[in-house]
Amino acid sequence: MMVPAVLLLLGALTAVGAPRLLARADWQDREPVVALWAWQCVVAAVLVCCALSMTLSAAAAWQAVRGHVFASAPRGVVEAYALGPSGSWAAATAVALACAGLWSGAMLVREIVRARASSRSRRAELRLRAPVLPGEGAAGRLVVLESERPDAWWLPGAAPRLVVSTAALRRLKGRQLDALLAHEQGHAQARHDWLLHTSAALATGFPQVPVFAAFRDEMHRLVELAADDMASRRFGRLTTALALVELNEDRGVFGPSPTPQAHVPQRVDRLLTPPDRLPAARRLRLAVAASLVPVIPVLVALVPGLRALG
Repeated sequence: MMVPAVLLLLGALTAVGAPRLLARADWQDREPVVALWAWQCVVAAVLVCCALSMTLSAAAAWQAVRGHVFASAPRGVVEAYALGPSGSWAAATAVALACAGLWSGAMLVREIVRARASSRSRRAELRLRAPVLPGEGAAGRLVVLESERPDAWWLPGAAPRLVVSTAALRRLKGRQLDALLAHEQGHAQARHDWLLHTSAALATGFPQVPVFAAFRDEMHRLVELAADDMASRRFGRLTTALALVELNEDRGVFGPSPTPQAHVPQRVDRLLTPPDRLPAARRLRLAVAASLVPVIPVLVALVPGLRALG
């Protein structure tokens, strides 16, 4: 039976080749939302390849699994997949892929547990430094935090918080502060935190898989560009760029030495010299093409059955 091997090969080629193809694409910075969708579709395609290969390998190795997978399939379809004696390779492949799936789930759970622990710690700190006053609503409130460091962040959760430091309020005036708040709200509305958790879990669990490491790195970059665009559409690119400069100029990000926020100068340059957006028709074509990528392994898995029915 060749279909599981073909699916594994397709998944490996996608994991290696897709990051290189996307890295050469000149439209990612111009359309970060489309790029975010394309990366998610590529990763989904790799995972679908593994899941389908595991299912068909298990069906080839164990009659009980085969009975469940092909329970309602005609006899000709089952025979088309040649699910006869396959030796130990099918069982080994199924077990290995199942273990990889369980490991991925464990990494995702660990990432979520860590994020929730960090969120609880930050919320406890907020309650101490900015307690809720009598008569003040708690849900969705803006928290002003006394601090000498200009900063702002969105704290997700059941009762989300938008936290702004007093130093940021002193530095940012008028529309600059509005642009900063719109940037953070853009992260919250698009649920970028879930993208970051998922990409971190996959990259941590499988550090040798190029697509997962690239997925994590690109998610951190593209979510910031997408939030920048959301803020700039409401308050202007110059205002958003000035807000970024005012917020980060004391952190050394604009100096010669690299810092963890080294991407900030590139974001400012992008806002000040905006690239032309792609035409709406091309954006639609790219989104549709990306959506079809996870469909390819499904079609590959269905080919023998479709041929038998045809």
